Amino acid sequence: MTTPPDLSWHRSTRCTASSCVEVAATRTTVYVRDTKDPDREPLEFTHDQWEDFTEGVRRGDFPD
Repeated sequence: MTTPPDLSWHRSTRCTASSCVEVAATRTTVYVRDTKDPDREPLEFTHDQWEDFTEGVRRGDFPD
């Protein structure tokens, strides 16, 4: 997998420490990386997979 070099990474406004994730998207892919290790290869999802995940978070499918 080759990550595009010109991604615009975004962090949640709720992130107040360095233990956060950042998200960047292209037309076809959503990338997720750990802010503690930004040089590591990010996880890669389709937009459908990302939407399924975020909907699950909103529903509470992933308890603490």
